Amino acid sequence: MLFWSALLAGAIAAGPGGPEPKVTINTDSARHEVLITAGPFDLPNMPKMESHAMMDMGRSHDTPVEHFQWPVDGWFRGYRVSLADARGHEVPRHVMHHMIMVNFGRRQLLYPAAERLMGSGTETDGEISVPKTIGVPMSSGMPLGMYVAWHNDTGRDLKGVYLKIAMLWTPTNQNPKPVNSLPIYMDVNLTVGGSNTFDVPPGRSEKAYEFTLPVGGRLLGVGGHMHDYGVRVQLQDAESGKVIATVKAKREKDGKLEGMSRKLYGVTGDGLELKADHRYRVVGEYDNPTKATLKKGAMAHMVGLFVPDDMARWPSINPKDPVYQRDLASLQMRGGKTSMKAMEHQASDHHHGGSSH
Repeated sequence: MLFWSALLAGAIAAGPGGPEPKVTINTDSARHEVLITAGPFDLPNMPKMESHAMMDMGRSHDTPVEHFQWPVDGWFRGYRVSLADARGHEVPRHVMHHMIMVNFGRRQLLYPAAERLMGSGTETDGEISVPKTIGVPMSSGMPLGMYVAWHNDTGRDLKGVYLKIAMLWTPTNQNPKPVNSLPIYMDVNLTVGGSNTFDVPPGRSEKAYEFTLPVGGRLLGVGGHMHDYGVRVQLQDAESGKVIATVKAKREKDGKLEGMSRKLYGVTGDGLELKADHRYRVVGEYDNPTKATLKKGAMAHMVGLFVPDDMARWPSINPKDPVYQRDLASLQMRGGKTSMKAMEHQASDHHHGGSSH
């Protein structure tokens, strides 16, 4: 078994008086996994709060962005996330409100912002993966970064917590090679570099965003993210009004969110066709049973895997785009230890240096 590792100096801030966390990247070529371990983190106990209150706390509870490089050529196809203390005992998953991984080497399809390669939240459970026949193309040296938002409401302080991520990948010698599929992110209220939260009035309400795809392709599968009192997120054809895809919120009787459904449309088939230069709409629906408007209490977005008809038409990064600059600035606010110019340099170097996929 070929097994190697590189130890990177951590940029993730520790709790007061605690050891400075560090990140270790291990590549297990026998199991085809990239193993990321971050920590230790000291997490003080915090009071329980509603999901919208968590979001109102802003970026102050996000760790700084930790930068590292993807170590292998191949296709990313899934992940597992776990938490453990210094003794190896399992830590409740819900203390990690969310984790986001950013690919600074590629742009998003709909927004002039760095690709969000993957994310994990309180509703994510178990292994999230797709068959080896498809995957996200990755090349060695791609500049990545990740940040975490913690909220420990277990009733006790947690010391020495480690975040462990196993990222599944498919090697370049697989025959036949996987179909190139890239993340697609569709948010009902996204402001690049700003907040995507919005108010939820009492009763039923909707929020929507229209967009035009720069390249056509096939949608292989979708998932979504909402907060308490969310009902569903839909992708609609804005020109015909037809509903193309729906992910539903799994709710408790009082409307509190338990999780979100996921749907696979084309792992072995054709998937759902989306057309270039065609108008689409993503719609988030909420049902707030309280009599109060929940200020900045909601999010609603759909994420999926998209197979473009022509990879050459995928939008490229423009480091001088002011919207892209705002995205980098917002990530710098979370971190602070890596300058925006360094992030630009990493992304520009990788993009102009070319990729094997």
